[in-house]
Amino acid sequence: MMAGNVRFRRTTPAVDQLNFHHLRYFWAVATDGNLTRTAGRLRVAQSAQSSQIQQLEQQLGTALFLRTGRRLVLTEAGQIALAYAEGIFTAGSQLVSTLEHGRQRAHVLRVGAVATLSRNFQESFVKPLLDEPEVRLCLESGVLAQLCRRLEDHAIDVILANRQPAPESGGRLRCRRLARQPVSIVGAKRRAGFRFPGGIADAPMILPGPESDIRSEFDAVCEQLGVQVRILAEVDDMATMRLLARDTGALALVPSIVVRDELRDGVLHEHCVVPGLSESFYAITVERRFQHPLLKAALAQSQRELLAMEPLSRTGQRRTGTRRRTR
Repeated sequence: MMAGNVRFRRTTPAVDQLNFHHLRYFWAVATDGNLTRTAGRLRVAQSAQSSQIQQLEQQLGTALFLRTGRRLVLTEAGQIALAYAEGIFTAGSQLVSTLEHGRQRAHVLRVGAVATLSRNFQESFVKPLLDEPEVRLCLESGVLAQLCRRLEDHAIDVILANRQPAPESGGRLRCRRLARQPVSIVGAKRRAGFRFPGGIADAPMILPGPESDIRSEFDAVCEQLGVQVRILAEVDDMATMRLLARDTGALALVPSIVVRDELRDGVLHEHCVVPGLSESFYAITVERRFQHPLLKAALAQSQRELLAMEPLSRTGQRRTGTRRRTR
């Protein structure tokens, strides 16, 4: 099995006799690139797994892998077979996902959000669905790479993120920018005559963590302007940043949607918008033959609706009255 320059005698010429069980083992190994790891993940003996792939090679009449040291490398025929296997099993996953639980499937939307994303933005995104009868939302958070894998496995329907997925995430992912908002410097104390960048000199600041795109851009701006920043805290979670900004005298670097309620109620004050600095909000989906019907209403919202300081009615007017706060 899996040796170069090996000719296999085709045992079953009819295409409709292809053994998809064998093909699934090949697909799993080709994706992992490691027999031992795949066998452990599938909980099958490595010898049995190798035998299944060997039978597929015999059926197709060509080698699918070459072994180079401990690595498995796809042959040209293997690359073709992998492309077909991807299509076959992706379509199967979509079929199960689309028809799961019969008609009830259309009433469940599974949303993944990166852990650093504003809770207020997440609420705005799902808001059109909250008043719909018989709709159930499932929301989970995680790191973007992990969520992308779950999206490709059809375990979730959409990802909300503040950055685009890495190019290696795969060509089936679709990334759509929903909104973009300037980043502000806010604080609990009013600062008359505040100007950027002089206003941040010697003031303690709460900044996003070093991995944040906002932080990278802010550091670049400060370096260009020759500004020294006194860092009180570096925070990845925007909800925690909101609390620290509210309960300390420090300045915080945030998109205003993160502290939407505090700005509206006067608990926090926006001192300035940082020139040239903004955060983008994305919806990431996977290429599907049948797109989730509940996504249409959520994706149809305008930037104004998603970033509004007050929730909007269906006519576009700001609503008044008491509402439950969700951050």
